[in-house]
Amino acid sequence: MINNIIKAECEHLNDCAIALQNSELGRVYFPQENKVIQAISEGISKQEILVALDNKGLCLGFIWFIRNGAFHGFPYLHIIAIKEEFRNLGIGKELLNYFEKVVAQSSKVFLVVADFNPKAKQLYEKCGYIEVGVIPNLYKSGVTEFLMMKELS
Repeated sequence: MINNIIKAECEHLNDCAIALQNSELGRVYFPQENKVIQAISEGISKQEILVALDNKGLCLGFIWFIRNGAFHGFPYLHIIAIKEEFRNLGIGKELLNYFEKVVAQSSKVFLVVADFNPKAKQLYEKCGYIEVGVIPNLYKSGVTEFLMMKELS
């Protein structure tokens, strides 16, 4: 389904915002549309967001990662969001695999996944990530984040 993965540009902003806003992650952490737009604009300007495009150039979703975002030396996966109509088709997993290839020179990668998102946690575990810590109230009071790590070889 994914034809190409490229760095996000301003033209992808609205598609990325829609993907995030219509996700559980977006509803909990970005309930105001202007906050989503502001955050994604920042990620695009820092060239930290990649978009998945189909063969017609339609944006299916995105991945946002920071090369040295974890402990000042390891890649950190910040957000994966897929448009609602394209979920459960393996796009998130393809983006995750692409991310791991892009940062393959690192020995480890990290991410956090919220307690309200058990399906995402299961996906990460199936892909080789292990829980290495629990952080209550990290981004929002009442939400626990699980720190996940994968060793790359």
